[in-house]
Amino acid sequence: MTASVEVRGGGLPGAVAAEWTKFWSVRATWWCLVTGTALMLGYGTLSAITQRIGGDERQAAPTIALGGGFYLAQFAVIALATLSVTSEYAGGGIRSTLLWTPVRSRVLLGKAAVLAPVLFVYGVLLSCAGMALATAVLNGHGLPTSPEAAFTTASGTGGYFALLGLLCAGIGWALRSTAGTLVSVIVLLVPLPLIVASLGLPEAMPYFPGIAGVNAMVETGKPNPITMTAAPYAPWVGLAICAAWATAALLAGAAVLRRRDA
Repeated sequence: MTASVEVRGGGLPGAVAAEWTKFWSVRATWWCLVTGTALMLGYGTLSAITQRIGGDERQAAPTIALGGGFYLAQFAVIALATLSVTSEYAGGGIRSTLLWTPVRSRVLLGKAAVLAPVLFVYGVLLSCAGMALATAVLNGHGLPTSPEAAFTTASGTGGYFALLGLLCAGIGWALRSTAGTLVSVIVLLVPLPLIVASLGLPEAMPYFPGIAGVNAMVETGKPNPITMTAAPYAPWVGLAICAAWATAALLAGAAVLRRRDA
């Protein structure tokens, strides 16, 4: 009589577990997280010092101090999410990944299931730490931050970082190149909205993922700390726009992953 063998693991949970282990076992993850933290907190502190010393008290606030720091920290998020996908192609590890997880959609979903919650929590914690540090530096100077504004900033930062990570992962699956993915994402976030605006379509700027992500951090009617103009929609709409971009990128990445070998 042949004894039955119970098989454990595998499936989507197994793919998520494998991606979780890979994500935390490489130095690039820690370097990117530390760099993003240093950029956010360092710039936020310098901005708060500048506001306290010579800034207009009516325009000084912890959430405003985070504007530039958030803008810089997103590039660490871009690098982290991009490398989590493209480094496997560069080092040949994608062959082992696809051998262990032959259902390719599970590879993509497993990677997304790790990136999104990690980057969301990272964004929330980083924005909260930045606001707390800026509040201490300002020491009563400027406008107080309401609980509603703090919640919008923290949740918007976390949501944008998570969706930005998925956008980078999707483009990374599609291009399978670190340099190509980084260039494509940075162009999409920074110069392309400015080019479109210079061509006579400034109303299209808020619908690019970078601008929509910043708009998701500020309350309705308040100025965007990057463009200094009020968003034409509520913060949740900004996240919905980022989600649409991320979904399109993941679908493109899934199509390439399904049809092309490693």
